[in-house]
Amino acid sequence: MTASDHPDSTGTQSTDTLATDTLVVGAGASGLATAYALAREGKRVTVLEAGDQPGGNIRSHRDDQWQIEIGPNTLMVKQPLFELLEELDLAETAIFAGEAGRKRYVAQGKQLIALPSNPLAAPFNPLVGPGTLLRLMREPWVRRAAHEESLADFVQRRLGRNVLENLVDPFVSGVYAGDPARLSVQAAMPKLAAMEREHGSLIRGGFAAMKHARQQRRDGTDSLPPAWRGKLLSFPDGIQTLTDRLAERITASPGGEIVCGRRIETVTGGDGGWRVTDAEGQQWQARHLVLATPAHVSAELLRPVDPLLAEPLDEIVYPPVASVALGFPTGMLAHPLDGFGVLLPRNQKRRTLGALFSSTLFPHRAPTGHKLITAFIGGRQDPEAVDMTDAELVRQVTRDLGDLLGIEGEPVWQRVSRWPKAIPQYELGHLARIERLDQALAAHSQLSLIGNWRDGIAVGDCLENGRALGERLLADD
Repeated sequence: MTASDHPDSTGTQSTDTLATDTLVVGAGASGLATAYALAREGKRVTVLEAGDQPGGNIRSHRDDQWQIEIGPNTLMVKQPLFELLEELDLAETAIFAGEAGRKRYVAQGKQLIALPSNPLAAPFNPLVGPGTLLRLMREPWVRRAAHEESLADFVQRRLGRNVLENLVDPFVSGVYAGDPARLSVQAAMPKLAAMEREHGSLIRGGFAAMKHARQQRRDGTDSLPPAWRGKLLSFPDGIQTLTDRLAERITASPGGEIVCGRRIETVTGGDGGWRVTDAEGQQWQARHLVLATPAHVSAELLRPVDPLLAEPLDEIVYPPVASVALGFPTGMLAHPLDGFGVLLPRNQKRRTLGALFSSTLFPHRAPTGHKLITAFIGGRQDPEAVDMTDAELVRQVTRDLGDLLGIEGEPVWQRVSRWPKAIPQYELGHLARIERLDQALAAHSQLSLIGNWRDGIAVGDCLENGRALGERLLADD
């Protein structure tokens, strides 16, 4: 059952306490994956969602022949995601980003320069610069860090300032909407930190990773079909197809239900289980409670239960971001948009963080003879940008991209979406915060916390972590 109400037999709102085995608060990717893992095994699970539909920040929107993603735009293929899509009968429906999507641009002056397509070409790319070649040759002998380090310090120490400013800073701004001087490399980029820790070098670690991947393919431990490897995917009707299917499978199970329009206001717990109350006074009770909500929401709910749970959650920062989708006739753009998109380094003095060439990535995102661009602005280094009006944001993005893409004229279609609290930042001290949280959590049996504020911000990470949590709950049952 999926509902925006939970009426009693008289048609009025029931004030009786509704019971289930597991209560999941939040129907984003993490919450849906957790609930699905339980529901498919016949367990009673209720998902409560504050919004009007499941999916959280994942929303696909169609306006006539224009189609955009309000939240995440692509999914990165990994083995767990592939297995989930097969289980949900979505593998045949998935569409891959076109080959042009492999090209990534970075703005330099009034030009777009493509990122190097392979490591051997990197030292000769204008973004890296000839002076960086010597720095790269010295990288295998740079000492390991003895303590937690910001991503900016890590990259500058190992690869130099040029790589930081022209490659890493725009990447971090575009993916995390973050500040590399604040992000913890150990928390935000754990694979980079592991390369240094285990191999003493990013270059040696990269070669080791490639060797390991080849070995997995040879011995069959990597069963991902070759056509899926390294791909970005979506669906003809957008990424919301995935969360819609998860919701369908949950509600089709004997014990699964999703109730939307339910903003939870209080949480209480004890030896008998957990109880939550929504804004209308309806109560739910369960043996196990899963909060799959943003860190700040979980903090507010848990503060009366245990301040030690709320404190580390309160410290996690969510900067604001605006998404600006712009449609143009093809003839109004001098650039062919033959790539994934463009990143704009902060040293270029443009406020836009980056832009995706959405109609290049996937078909039917724009009417015939038109192109769709999705740009992002705001983030940790420029939060005030989101305070602009919609018209001001459209003008700012059009101005920032105008000379780079050869835009002549105004967009013929546009949509602005705002996220006052967008992407959680894994800043310095993040791993220590999570450790403090887990220590406090150990004192509260049958309570679980999950979300993109820990263990990975990507949709695929949330799905994988949610499914793993559901399986742990099944094992403990």
